[in-house]
Amino acid sequence: MERHITAGIDGSSESVDAADWAAREALRRGLPLHLVHAVDEPASRTRLPELDAPAERERNALDRTALRLSCRHPALNIRPSRVPGPPVPSLLAAAESAETLVLGSRGYTGFAAFMVGSVALRVTAGASRPVVLVRAGERPEDEHEDSASGPYSPVVLGLDLDHACDEVLEYAFDAAALRRAPLHVVHTWMVPLVPSASADDPEEEKARALTAALAPWRRKYPDVPVREQLFHGRAGHHLLLASTKASLMVIGRRITPGGHLGTTTHSVVHHVLCPVAVVPHA
Repeated sequence: MERHITAGIDGSSESVDAADWAAREALRRGLPLHLVHAVDEPASRTRLPELDAPAERERNALDRTALRLSCRHPALNIRPSRVPGPPVPSLLAAAESAETLVLGSRGYTGFAAFMVGSVALRVTAGASRPVVLVRAGERPEDEHEDSASGPYSPVVLGLDLDHACDEVLEYAFDAAALRRAPLHVVHTWMVPLVPSASADDPEEEKARALTAALAPWRRKYPDVPVREQLFHGRAGHHLLLASTKASLMVIGRRITPGGHLGTTTHSVVHHVLCPVAVVPHA
């Protein structure tokens, strides 16, 4: 099966920004971009402009987005498609064959954070492949330290050492390598372990475990600078702080029956200040 990046389109400004991010990611990876617009049964025209005009904009969203991206990225192979049916099952089906599925997210007024819609949340919780959530207003220069032509800001990986799965680690290292960016690996813990004469320092134990988990990936990606960071406290808080200077955040999501987002993942996708890649794993 041909590898590709897929972006979900729904006519909103946030989906347009997500599609633009997906186009840049497709170019970074040398892959085609699939644009998917899930469309329910078309409503009949009411002959009321205030109702018909928004519906017409949504109907034309796929063509307009494809045209916009082809003008902005002439070297990119773009394949638009309309899929009949409700958005959640349609996007979940599209994700199965995608390298990554990219969805948009509305920003809070006056605050550059996520206000993730129900469709994006349900797709992220149930997708079998990585899903990237891109906040409204995300610009190409936001990925870089100085300007759109400057070096990429770090990729941040929120790593759970109890479930340090290869899928999550590989996605993060690969993303950093593609961007020639450093990888900042953040691990947090909440258990108030107190060292004693007969016990190792808990932070030293965590540090050794983190170094061991990253060792094979450092060897596989020798050109990726890696910074290991340990914090005692809530993961959501420290990942939010790390996201302020990141080009991308990568977190894992355990695949569970029925599909749901854990507390940390839910907090991260709502509040961090950069695109978030949620990588499913067993």
